[in-house]
Order: sequence, then C-alpha cells, then structure tokens
Amino acid sequence: MSADGQAPLVLVVEDELPVLRFLRASLAAHGYRLAEAQSGEEALREAATRVPDVVLLDLGLPDLDGLEVTTRLREWSGVPIIVLSARGQERDKIEALDAGADDYLTKPFAVGELLARLRVALRHAARGASPEEPCVETGELRIDLAARRVFLSGAEVRLTRTEYNLLALLARHVGKVLTHRQLLKEVWGPGAVAQSHYLRVYMGQLRHKLERDPARPRYLLTETGVGYRLAGD
Repeated sequence: MSADGQAPLVLVVEDELPVLRFLRASLAAHGYRLAEAQSGEEALREAATRVPDVVLLDLGLPDLDGLEVTTRLREWSGVPIIVLSARGQERDKIEALDAGADDYLTKPFAVGELLARLRVALRHAARGASPEEPCVETGELRIDLAARRVFLSGAEVRLTRTEYNLLALLARHVGKVLTHRQLLKEVWGPGAVAQSHYLRVYMGQLRHKLERDPARPRYLLTETGVGYRLAGD
C-alpha cells in the first residue's frame, strides 16, 4: 500500500503498444493502479501531476531518451525508477543507473520478475522515507550498520575495513543495482572509478566469507557488465 492506504500507483512509460498492453494487464491483475505515458515529456507531466509510487521507464522513447527523463526526474523527485531496456544496451543501462535509476529489467522479462523488482523498489522507497535502519537483514545475513558488525546464521563474520565498506554500501541500497562506477567512487574514491579489478577481488573475498556456494551466490549478485546488488528478501 502507498502512504495514503491505496494500492501503489505505477507510472508506465512505454511507447510500444504490445508491451504497454502486457504491462497494463499484468499490473492491474496484481492490484496495482496505473498511469501511462508514451513519450518522455508526457512522462514528466504525469510524474508531476499524478505523483506515482514507482516509475517503469522504457529507454527508447520517441522524443526524449530514458536517460534524459531520469536526469530530469531526479532534479525534483526521489520516486523509484525501474528502467526497461532492450538487450545489448548495457551502456544505456549503466548511464541510467548512474543518473539515478534504481533498477532495470531487460526485455523480454517475466511477470514474476517484474513484480519482484516492483516490491523491492517500493520497500526501498518506504525505508527511505523513515530514518535509516541500523540493521539490514536478508536471509541469514545480518549487517549492523551502527556497530559495523556482520553476522551470518548468528555467527559474527570478520571483514576487513574495505570489505565492510563495500558490503555496507550495498546494504544501504539493498535490492538496488549499484554500478561499478558508483561502487568504486564511494568505496575507493573518485580516482578509482576505472579500477574495476578492485571490485572483482573484494567481491570474491566477500563471497567466500558470506556465501555457502561462492560460485552460486545467494546474497551478492552480479549484474553482468553493470554492477552488483545485495539481494533483498
């Protein structure tokens, strides 16, 4: 439910009619309210007048591209934005996430995955509206941000300072994709944004400490070519 007790309002920004019809039917069937836009300018107007709880944004619009829509929305709104992207547009996805989008789905996508991403985005927005939670829990993993301690199945896991800083950053944005550039900038500083090998090394170390099977991670998920996310429940 949104803050006013109604079903969440999803602004669907999509100019391909078959995809729009698919989204309209799928979301309505699962109890979501919908607003629709088929261009970037219309999307910005709808976002301002309807105040949606989450935006599903296609990158390929007839007037403005999704990146510009994201940038302009972020000038005044913190609404969760889930980008809809065609395959092979990795650079566009990265740019949209860096511009402020919260997540992306690659077309074609399953209804179940779409609904899961929507739930995560709405939970993340609800947490952002309240004071930061001192602990983040997902599955058997618990990250105590106030005490800077990490527990797995109740047992404390010892992390290096850099390992903890990387995990804590992901935890503060649980469920959200963070790009390589975002992670490198926040953990290692602006001068390290090209040093992607830092992430590979430290993510490997974290997985060996936190994952039952590091080759099939449950918590620390790779978004190929884009970045990483900490899986939410």
